[in-house]
Amino acid sequence: MTRRLAAAALAAATGLLAAGCQVSTPVATQLNPTAVAGMPAQAAAKYLKIAPAPGTTDANPSNGITVSARNGGTITDVTVKTSGDAVAGALSGGKTTWHSKWTLNTGQSYTVTATGTDSQGHPITATSSFRTLTPQAAFHTVIFEGAGATYGVGMPIMLLFDRPITNKAAVERALQLTTSKPVVGAWYWDGDQQADFRPRDYWPADTTVSFEGHLNGVEGAAGVYGTHNLTQTFTIGRSLIAVASTSAHHTLIYLDGKLTYDWPISTGREKMPTPNGTYLAVEKKNPVRMVGGKKGTPDYYNELVNYAVRFTFSGDYYHSAPWSVVAQGTTNVSHGCVNLPPDAAKIYYQMSIPGDPITITNSPKAGNWDDGWTEWFLDWNQYLGGSATHLAVEAGPGGSTFIKPSSLPTDTGSVPVGTSATGNFLAS
Repeated sequence: MTRRLAAAALAAATGLLAAGCQVSTPVATQLNPTAVAGMPAQAAAKYLKIAPAPGTTDANPSNGITVSARNGGTITDVTVKTSGDAVAGALSGGKTTWHSKWTLNTGQSYTVTATGTDSQGHPITATSSFRTLTPQAAFHTVIFEGAGATYGVGMPIMLLFDRPITNKAAVERALQLTTSKPVVGAWYWDGDQQADFRPRDYWPADTTVSFEGHLNGVEGAAGVYGTHNLTQTFTIGRSLIAVASTSAHHTLIYLDGKLTYDWPISTGREKMPTPNGTYLAVEKKNPVRMVGGKKGTPDYYNELVNYAVRFTFSGDYYHSAPWSVVAQGTTNVSHGCVNLPPDAAKIYYQMSIPGDPITITNSPKAGNWDDGWTEWFLDWNQYLGGSATHLAVEAGPGGSTFIKPSSLPTDTGSVPVGTSATGNFLAS
């Protein structure tokens, strides 16, 4: 069609010029530039459709960009120009569709140029310039992990949202991990304002983790959009795992998978037992003032405690306890903490970092969910049940993908150095 129109226009112009030679005053005729320029675009639109359509001023950023080939056309390439975040996408195997990988930025202008061929193999180009909506309400997200920090092998990635999230699956799908070693894990929603990633088994030691939250343009709840992306890189360090038995009155310390220390301990007395469960080291201080109980009663205490590593928010620690050395290894006399000999407490304190697993066993008291970082209270299937997609995440040096849990290889994680025991928070 375009070639015939061009030929006709050229013939008309030639005829007019010839006619002009036969009169004394030549007549110049200008072709309509708008009509000529518009025809290729009209022709291309028959074969390439771009959504959002040209001129759209309030495109939904969560829909992204789609280019579709029609009427026997094919797509060769798609480029997107914007002053916002770069837009990546994927072309289908049949070269009939292209879709952006992540959501678009809110309140941003885009120009999409798609090249391809018509049904006869002739090259065509289609374009669309549009703008995404500016939301009336936005959610913001922070990540707990610090840039360049090092954490223990049990550390979950913790995301906090300042508004309730109802479209949890959309948020999950916007999250990507790149890990220096292969990792299998899943996202878990602890309520509607916190999402945590935990591996199926403990992280491989010495793993670099890069997190990307492509949240700008994600509709987290009706009319509520993310307006910023989130990135962070941190490291999983050596493996340090502590397992305390309240009945055997000993704690075993595994360093890089090997039993390195076996120390006598004293855990919580009968009225104040140390609760079961696999916790994580949250913080450490030297010294810490611990105050509890009611003044004037035998349960009251006010002590300045050295080499204290906290593992519950309610106040349970691994710490130095020179006053209970005589009971360590035989009797439980503490107010709920794990009492250690001073030299042992100092060694553990110096090695400890946030995210190191600490497991309490054989206690008559069950652990409480969210009293500390308790993600390892749950077995793998329970943890998967907290994902909005119910999909596992397979991560590695090339990024991460969502996969069906049934396609995963058999779990080979061993208790206690590779993973936590099923039902570990229950009372004995």
